[in-house]
Amino acid sequence: MKQHEGNEANGECTGMSRKRFISRRDLLQQTGEGMGGLALAYLLSRNGLLAEPAESKNLSCTGSAGVKDSPFLPKPAHFKPRAKSVISLFMCGGVSQVDTFDYKPMLEKYHGKPLEGKGEVTVRQGYPGPLMKSPYQFKQHGKSGKYVSELFPNIGGVVDDIAFIHSAQGRSVDHTLSSYEWNTGSIIAGFPSVGSWVTYGLGSENQNLPAFVVIQDPRGGPFTGASQWSAGFLPASYQGTMFRALGDPILDLHPPTGSMSLEQQRAELDQLERMNQNYVESHPGISELTARISSYELAFRMQGCAPEAIDIDSESDETKRLYGLDNKVSEPFGRQCLMARRLVERGVRMVQLWNGAVVNQNIDTWDAHNNIVENHGKHALEVDKPIAGLITDLKRRGLLDETLVYWHSEFGRMPLSQKGVGRDHNPGAMTVWMAGAGIKGGQTIGASDEFGWKAEQQIIGAHDLHATLLHLIGMDHKRLTFFYNGRNMRLTDVAGELIPQIVG
Repeated sequence: MKQHEGNEANGECTGMSRKRFISRRDLLQQTGEGMGGLALAYLLSRNGLLAEPAESKNLSCTGSAGVKDSPFLPKPAHFKPRAKSVISLFMCGGVSQVDTFDYKPMLEKYHGKPLEGKGEVTVRQGYPGPLMKSPYQFKQHGKSGKYVSELFPNIGGVVDDIAFIHSAQGRSVDHTLSSYEWNTGSIIAGFPSVGSWVTYGLGSENQNLPAFVVIQDPRGGPFTGASQWSAGFLPASYQGTMFRALGDPILDLHPPTGSMSLEQQRAELDQLERMNQNYVESHPGISELTARISSYELAFRMQGCAPEAIDIDSESDETKRLYGLDNKVSEPFGRQCLMARRLVERGVRMVQLWNGAVVNQNIDTWDAHNNIVENHGKHALEVDKPIAGLITDLKRRGLLDETLVYWHSEFGRMPLSQKGVGRDHNPGAMTVWMAGAGIKGGQTIGASDEFGWKAEQQIIGAHDLHATLLHLIGMDHKRLTFFYNGRNMRLTDVAGELIPQIVG
């Protein structure tokens, strides 16, 4: 018997039964705690403070009633947050900064001439071409007078709510590695995504919806797919849950008709929880089953709450037009943005929206090697009105100040011509912008050089952006850690400086 107990403690249970004994001291302690719990339950019930059980028909879809031991229960912030929720707008493929928000009149002056005086110039494909002016006209918008390309007339209308960062700089020229960098903080696969860190640190204000939701492009997923919103070495519960903008938003949410009643589902989950609890008690440190059962519990609660949360058909016609749902080109991303607003409105901690898809060998992203006009013209029409609509709608509902919205891509593009009409990858300079969370809008932070080739003033890397993001939601990036592989791991590794113009 002693040998069996030792093996089981080491995770080598042989299947033999084992008796469990309880001492008189434990018996008295547990009995006393039980009587105290009964008394507390009576007092809470009498004063109307006792939460309803999760299976109650009156379950609120915006709160945490009846949920216990959830990994997403709200956790205290390190300090008072400026935002409760985060919406990430990721433009897959690499957006050209010099054709969108980073106006470079010197490209017009030196159009067709080689880039000189900048040291060795290398590109990913072929040989460096000459400088190429933007095919788009820029004009000033808002009280701030911010120059914005004609690609984004609607975003131009809300520039006074946006802080533009023109000195972002990445470490890789590769799509996959760069996407990892801006979404996980590392160019190496296997690290937790930003959304996983956010929900690990803060939990969620709504236990009946996922804390971290990903809504990808209806055409398909991004480079490397779900690894971009993986939980990495964090508990699996914190990975992103994928919703769909078109068709059935959540696949396999409901069991087949007639297969199992809600009561039967509830009983099955309760039995799984009891079995898992016994297993965890005898196998300390094993969390895989806990994470799996937590996902079952969430799926059960979502059956009653998720359909309402993402029912954009209930929105007014005016709101649908605001997001561009009346246009077949902008409708898909418009649905993504409107779903994001409804989710953060209901307490979801982080929502990430993707535009641009990689399906097998078909790349339909912002990757404008062959033709910048054709490529960016198409994708800008998809996102311009929905993004402006999102900012406008959040603001008029009083949600913008408590929601951080940020727009980014894996890298920028070269100011040089590729084949006379396209642009190659450029991690040396890119534009990122942020809105909401009390950030001063209408400002420009940092700068790239006169051609938009390299970030030059106040260079900002992914760790700086992530440190600033965590600060805005009340988390110190140096204190948000998880012990793994012999050390305390961070989203920002051993780097990261706050962007003063954003947090100030």
